[in-house]
Formats: sequence, structure tokens, C-alpha cells
Amino acid sequence: MRLRKIPNALEILQEHPDYVIITPQNYKGKWHSFFGNMNPIHLEVGMGKGQFIITMAKNHPDINFIGIEVVESIMVKALRKYKREEEKLPNLIFVLLNAQELENVFEKGEVSQIYLNFSDPWPKKRHEKRRLTYSSFLQIFKNILKDDGEIHLKTDNEKFFEYSLVSMSQFGMVFNFVSLDLHKSDFQGNVMTEYEERFSQTGQRIFRLEAKFKKV
Repeated sequence: MRLRKIPNALEILQEHPDYVIITPQNYKGKWHSFFGNMNPIHLEVGMGKGQFIITMAKNHPDINFIGIEVVESIMVKALRKYKREEEKLPNLIFVLLNAQELENVFEKGEVSQIYLNFSDPWPKKRHEKRRLTYSSFLQIFKNILKDDGEIHLKTDNEKFFEYSLVSMSQFGMVFNFVSLDLHKSDFQGNVMTEYEERFSQTGQRIFRLEAKFKKV
């Protein structure tokens, strides 16, 4: 389904600096100061319309959440959802950013956890380097995560899930959790994205993993 572009999306985002950061490079190494505490920082890379990370921030006030999105029109949709909350959440901010630029925004060890929820699978072989579990992206994630930091991934695309398992394994990562049918597993505390809700209602399987980098 083609995304309908929102006119003046960037201008809309710029009008809400309390909710959206357009120039996050200014905060590299300073995110704990930004939030005013030393709580763990969790990123969702490709947050879509924001349901997952807004719910996580509400459920876990002792964790700071940053929603990363590169498409301005999608972030406007997330912003509108966020603003429908009764009040702004002190532990949540949105950041307009391409994932390739994460190292320009976060220092080594500044992030405790990364969520990859229903990332674009880029199914064609020639687009492999665009997949968020391709080795170059895994290196970026490793460079900003704490030594014991984790990546949590969910997808409905079986081939992308298989690819991610292989790519992460070849990169030297270890898996703490792997589910081939999340909603029929005994996993507790799952927070669904808008996409996940829609597809799970049709009985489509959801795949999930938790992985971390081996300590050197």
C-alpha cells in the first residue's frame, strides 16, 4: 500500500520541538542529560505510527524511549497519535533520522536496547544492504549499544526472519529468545504495533527474537 504523503510534513514536525527532534546530532553523548536521569535508553528504529513505543513508554516509566523514523509523513502520523495522549510522556521523544546516521547521534554504550519491529524486508537480493539486519547495520548497532545491550526483532516475514537469524549468527551474536509463532507462545508482555494487530487478526504468524553481541 502506497503511503500518502502529508503536505508540509517537515514543517509540522518542526512546530513541535517538545515531541520531535530534527537535529539529534546535537545530543550525542548527552541523552541522559536530555532526559534528566540515568535510566536506560531504548530505541525503536523504524517506529512507524508510534503505537508500540508510546505504549512501552507508558508501561515502563523507568526507561527512556526514543522513536527513530526517517519518513516525515509517517512521523507526523505518530506525532498526532502521541499528542492525543492526556499529557506528554517525560520518558519519550521522537527523532527524525536515517538509521545509517545512528553513530552520529549516540555514543558507544549510550543505548541499552534496540527494537526492530516489522522492518522493511527488502526482499530483492540487490537491496540486501538496506535490510536493518545486514552486517553494516549490525555493526552500527553494536557501536552504540552497551556491552550487554540487546536487539529485539519482530516481523511477519518468514524469509526476513530467517535471513536475520543467519546474519546475526554470522556476525557473532547469540540468541536469548526465538519464537516462530509469537502469539501462540508463552511469551508475556508483548506490546503490539498497529501492523502487528492488523495481521495477527488474520492468523498470520509473528516471528520474534532477542539477540546480543558476544563479549570479546
